Amino acid sequence: MLYYLYEYLTSHGIHVPGLGMLKYISFRAGMAVLFSLTIALVYGKRVINYLRTKQMGELVRDLGLDGQKQKEGTPTMGGLIIILATIIPVLLFTRITNVYIVLLLVSMLWMGAIGFLDDYLKKIKKNKDGLSGKFKIVGQVGLGLIVGVTMYFHPDITVKRKYADAKVVNRNNVEQNFMPTEKIAVSTVPFTKNNEFDYSGILFWMDDKDAHEWAWIVFIPIVIFIVTAVSNGANITDGIDGLAAGTSTVILLTLALFAYLSGNIIFADYLNIMFLPNMGETTIFAVAMVGAVIGFFWYNTYPAQVFMGDTGSLMLGGVIAVLAIILRKELLIPVLCGIFLIENLSVMLQVAVFKYRKRKYGLEYAQNNRLFRMSPLHHHYQKGGFHESKIVNRMIIIGVILAIVCLITLKMR
Repeated sequence: MLYYLYEYLTSHGIHVPGLGMLKYISFRAGMAVLFSLTIALVYGKRVINYLRTKQMGELVRDLGLDGQKQKEGTPTMGGLIIILATIIPVLLFTRITNVYIVLLLVSMLWMGAIGFLDDYLKKIKKNKDGLSGKFKIVGQVGLGLIVGVTMYFHPDITVKRKYADAKVVNRNNVEQNFMPTEKIAVSTVPFTKNNEFDYSGILFWMDDKDAHEWAWIVFIPIVIFIVTAVSNGANITDGIDGLAAGTSTVILLTLALFAYLSGNIIFADYLNIMFLPNMGETTIFAVAMVGAVIGFFWYNTYPAQVFMGDTGSLMLGGVIAVLAIILRKELLIPVLCGIFLIENLSVMLQVAVFKYRKRKYGLEYAQNNRLFRMSPLHHHYQKGGFHESKIVNRMIIIGVILAIVCLITLKMR
């Protein structure tokens, strides 16, 4: 909104000292993160107290973990803090008509609503199972469909790829190093020389024209899978104090940097990466969310004063997935979201191995010879005697390492 105010005043010849800073994405991004952090820190406590008065306390199942039952009654639905602290600065500092901003806001509210409904059924309606798993999947698939269709068909979502034989030119004329704007389903493949992957290539039996025309048949299902997988991964990771918030902060910071570099044609030229027109505004959304998650993290570190609940975890995973997709970095997700991945895999492997051993050796053997002491993976380490703060800190460190690996892909091919 403030950007449009600046444009309006300037177009009418009114020049307010300092208001010209609003034309710079870096300034608006800085202001957005300060606003979101302040909102989360200042009003987070009020939200927590409100949730406590509404008796939105967590009901904890006894899994035999140290300190687990002491957490019973801790307010949940803390994801509302993240949502509110993100939306306000985004509305203030971004060009809200930007298609990427609209897509991210829809993703945040969509997944936040699904998570909120799940938490609401658990806490208010006393339905211990909450929202049925199939309805969550329907919601995730629905968002994936919206994102996939928008990314493929919206006329404002384009890319500019660099010519293979581009020459060094004056920085004011770097645009001539890039091909004309294209409407194409293309992504980034890490650690490869020609690090671009065209989804139409999967339809290898078609000629080039038909393959590009029908690439949506491949692209949209992949987007749906990514949104569903990452959202569930974040949801599973949210099992001990600060883990989902801490790892998500690292992921969001990395994506914010990717957004800034991909949306700036000078950096895109220097790094020899795709230039994504209109992507710069996404940086503001990403850093605003970083500030909101850090502010929430203040209250969520051990011992947590509030849990994010499904309102926060499903929303975080969904937004991270959509950010990666619009940045054409979805193929980096297994690395960047490595913590989400291993948490997800630990549950899948635990179930698969248990069923196999039960069928082959019997129930008693399967119960006494599980692959992990408990899944998801963070509970395995808790059962091994590690304090949850140590588990969280070490997983965040691993997340930082994975983020650095992803940033290296900008130059290492």
